[in-house]
Amino acid sequence: MMRRSMLWTAFAIVHVGVAWLGFVLPNEPMGDVYRVYEPWSTSALQGHGIVGIDQSWVYPQLALLPMLLAHAFAWIAGYTVGWAIVVIAADAVAFAVLIGRARSTGRVTAGWFWLAYVALLGPVGLYRLDGFTVALAVLGCLWLIGRPWAASVLLSVATWMKVWPAAILAAAIVALRRRGALVGGAVLVSAATLLAVGALGGGAHAFGFIGDQTTRGLQVEAPVSMPYLWGALLGIRGFWVYYDQHLLTFQVTGTQIDPVIAAMTPALVVAMLVVAGLGVWAVTRGVRYATLFPTLSLAFVLGFIVFNKVGSPQYLCWLVPSVVLGLVIDRRRWMAPASVALFAALLTQLVYPLTYNGVLSPQLVPVSLLTLRNLVLCAMFVWMIVRLVAIARRAPASAASARAPRESAAAPLVP
Repeated sequence: MMRRSMLWTAFAIVHVGVAWLGFVLPNEPMGDVYRVYEPWSTSALQGHGIVGIDQSWVYPQLALLPMLLAHAFAWIAGYTVGWAIVVIAADAVAFAVLIGRARSTGRVTAGWFWLAYVALLGPVGLYRLDGFTVALAVLGCLWLIGRPWAASVLLSVATWMKVWPAAILAAAIVALRRRGALVGGAVLVSAATLLAVGALGGGAHAFGFIGDQTTRGLQVEAPVSMPYLWGALLGIRGFWVYYDQHLLTFQVTGTQIDPVIAAMTPALVVAMLVVAGLGVWAVTRGVRYATLFPTLSLAFVLGFIVFNKVGSPQYLCWLVPSVVLGLVIDRRRWMAPASVALFAALLTQLVYPLTYNGVLSPQLVPVSLLTLRNLVLCAMFVWMIVRLVAIARRAPASAASARAPRESAAAPLVP
């Protein structure tokens, strides 16, 4: 009882503290909420046009739902506070399922990790759509064994808000035996979403978010952007940082950047296929779900970040579900990746919002911090790839092993 009380007290302190920091730290870490989320959702409520329906949108269509929900709490202290309440409430539900009665050391460790991560990443993890989808993804991961249909629905809904949870769903389809439930839930949510979009007259814009992502340039924080950012810092002719008015983000440019932009989407696809191939190899070797899934899902997520043309600071939220589940299942094995993830979160907050002006107008210390953060993410991706290979190679490829109940070790994940 004492452990649970301490966890919930820390939950309140961390979330209220991080929500407050959004208003006092530089560079408006909660700016997206009132600059874009509120206008988009207000327009829909007032009948002035629905993003994703009347026009192509950078997000999938269900992203509008939490933005609309925040209006229900705007009467308290404005829309931005309403958004914070929505994300904190979602976190609270997932946190409650995670820690349960706080009798499991693994669950308690995972709970403390999540709170530390929220604190170290700072307000960008709370005042972005990604923060809401993380709560859904944590719940989905915890329910994969006992409630695969519910888990798939949650992960699919999250994917139709922000694409990244598809990486976790893909890992689950590879690692879990009950693939029919996972695929069925995904098909159900996708079909319902597309039918609703079509019924509202938005069929032509149903997949507009894909086009926006594939045609965009290199965002300033992305790992691939580092050579161009350093070129701008060093004053090399033709290298600079600029603001994209359409995507509302800062990007980089430099010599021969167009071939790099064109190569990134194929590189991302290849990376995802390599990770998936390693996962399938591990499954054919008889690796159990509890051993495979956390590493495989984190490899998918890290690959989605490392090979992405976008490197927004809130993307660091994406590491939480896989690491949380890894700590629940095997906290000793996952303490090292969790520690590195926490370091990456801290570096991210040091970059944004604390020294972000020194990235946009490149200065040595901020650019060095961002470069270190991206190197840490690349190293983690390589680490998870090496771990996947090691997991597969250690497993006996015997028929007996292949018939082993791979999900049995994870059964305690069901509350």
